[in-house]
Amino acid sequence: MFKQYPFCFTLVFLLGLLSSVSHADPVIPIAAPVAVQPTLTPLAPNINAKAYLLMDAYSGKILASENIEQRVAPASLTKMMTSYVVSMALNQGRIHLNDLVLISEAAWKTGGSKMFIKVGDKVSVQDLMQGMIVDSGNDACVAMAEYVAGSQEAFVNLMNQQAARLGMKNTHFVDVDGLPDPNHYTTAQDMAILARALILDFPEDYKWYSQKWFSYNGIKQPNRNRLLWRDSDVDGIKTGHTNEAGFCLAASGQKNGLRLITIVMGAPSDEMRAQDSQKLLTYGFRFFESRKLYNANVELSTARIWFGQSPQIKVGIARDLYVTLPLGANKKPYTTMTYISNLKAPIKKGEIIGQINVTLNDKMIASAPLIALENLPKGGLWRNLVDRTNLLFNKI
Repeated sequence: MFKQYPFCFTLVFLLGLLSSVSHADPVIPIAAPVAVQPTLTPLAPNINAKAYLLMDAYSGKILASENIEQRVAPASLTKMMTSYVVSMALNQGRIHLNDLVLISEAAWKTGGSKMFIKVGDKVSVQDLMQGMIVDSGNDACVAMAEYVAGSQEAFVNLMNQQAARLGMKNTHFVDVDGLPDPNHYTTAQDMAILARALILDFPEDYKWYSQKWFSYNGIKQPNRNRLLWRDSDVDGIKTGHTNEAGFCLAASGQKNGLRLITIVMGAPSDEMRAQDSQKLLTYGFRFFESRKLYNANVELSTARIWFGQSPQIKVGIARDLYVTLPLGANKKPYTTMTYISNLKAPIKKGEIIGQINVTLNDKMIASAPLIALENLPKGGLWRNLVDRTNLLFNKI
């Protein structure tokens, strides 16, 4: 066959070589920061709680922790997931902030902390969200659960589905408000995952977690998070308390481009959970910094694709990529990109096709999936012939 069409075969072979320029994993040096005297990093402060955690919200790096995989009762931190599921419904357009919710007897009768809604009242979703977050109203939680999913049971099922999707591997919910139950549990690590999702996924709703007061039906109630009054950098998140759980606090604040999350579970008192959360925040802000390396949905490189309309596809990341470093660190991190071998069209926009890794001092400090930034359909007969020829010679 090759003897019959020497010129045609040579042309196809040469075109194949041109279209398959070696695509070795790129190494991208990141510009070095301005050299400053590095800050020494001490040990994290001692915390008097069953479990605790300090995390950079943007990078996800854990900076201090203890017993983060130990199962604990979440108490009203449960409402973080309740509000997350409601925010998802709002984001998807299934409900709206100005919708009026008819209050059932079941919602009105719910024990514990209350927003003080009444049977037969019609209350807006926005008011119920604030009653749930600021007032920690169990009645508001039940009302929203019934409105979103038809029943508390169906809503709890959504909560557990979302927990699984977010990677909360040691969490199980049985109610929407955190009232005690042996099968209702979580971990400090899972609560940090949820807190991070609240902040990053629904920033338009996260603002309610910084609200200090909420008035409904002539009753004005304060947010129980003491740090909102003590530290202007703090803007959330949620308190919780039962006899079983002890005193719990998920807190977050932002300073100098660094957003931190603290989780304190099972503290001995309201004051102690606030003090320990403040200790962790101060430690994080004093000794660490967050650096943004790459923006989401921006072309970082191209990947070789076989049998597509084009031999290359633009690649990037789905979320901004940050790294957390000790304050004053001045060595260069390096980025490498690796791709799934022999990628073939069609490729869909958003499809994972590789991974980006960031290393410093030969240690990986961050990673993220590489995604296709565009659709790439299959090519025609000519593209198919060129790529098959090239693959044939690559295997020889």
